[in-house]
Amino acid sequence: DIRETVECQLKDPMDLFHSGQVVKICAPMVRYSKLAFRTLVRKYSCDLCYTPMIVAADFVRSAKARDSEFTTNKGDHPLIVQFAAKEAQVLCDAARIICPFADGIDLNCGCPQRWAISEGYGACLINKPELVKDMVRHVRSQIDNPKFSVSIKIRIHEDLKRTVDLCQKAEAAGVSWITVHGRSIEERHQPVHYDAIKIIKQSISIPVVANGDIKTLKDAENVHHLTEADGIMVARGLLANPAMFAGYEETPFQCIQDWVDIALELGTPFTCFHHHLMYMMERITSKQEKKVFNVLSSTSAVLDYLNDHYGL
Repeated sequence: DIRETVECQLKDPMDLFHSGQVVKICAPMVRYSKLAFRTLVRKYSCDLCYTPMIVAADFVRSAKARDSEFTTNKGDHPLIVQFAAKEAQVLCDAARIICPFADGIDLNCGCPQRWAISEGYGACLINKPELVKDMVRHVRSQIDNPKFSVSIKIRIHEDLKRTVDLCQKAEAAGVSWITVHGRSIEERHQPVHYDAIKIIKQSISIPVVANGDIKTLKDAENVHHLTEADGIMVARGLLANPAMFAGYEETPFQCIQDWVDIALELGTPFTCFHHHLMYMMERITSKQEKKVFNVLSSTSAVLDYLNDHYGL
């Protein structure tokens, strides 16, 4: 029954890229881009949402991992599930399990964390173009639904020719679109190379999504002009202001109220509920208020605080 309910809501994510508008995307964020937050940003003009990265091997092997890592509902579309994988068949098996409940999968080729790279996941895959090509091709051949998208998210090489080669190989294997975080594996807080994203965009014919340091709708528009990208993916900017894509300069109180309603309805764990509020209220609270709010330790204390200070 659940499967039927969700399946009839599935969408073709590629329709967004053919709409003529820049596609506004919520990035895969560890701990944060879960169902409740996706529900919130969708209310504020976000077109497409990603899940946090899920390790495909664990997802395939363990029902417990599936239950804890992935939750959705019929309003949660279009939805892309991001996987960390290093073997084509494991990625295919994960894609098969997820296929009835999501609109596509994304292969993480960009995570620069040490644990991911040492396990053979994430950003180290940008140095294995043949493997990436093989993984994309495998999923394409084993998933029957032609509307199910297969995308990749990458970082760039110091030598951009290598990145262009990787992207062209992925395109030849049937990848739906490519998200480019415009930094190399070593770069953390250095300026994003938007010029590199533009070169990649000009070297392939599938959609390209730009990612990195986009904090406001104005930033998104600027990056679109600089890169000619078809979509803009935002992470921390949306954490600080989930209403960013709807044109708000800072988080409106209505958005905070919406978060409280959604989080309580979906049974969001307290730590996650509280952390999101800390991010959202960062720009609208004084240092003194933060000191008090950030150490609250229960849902009821948070609700009392919001009621007393903001009438929420």
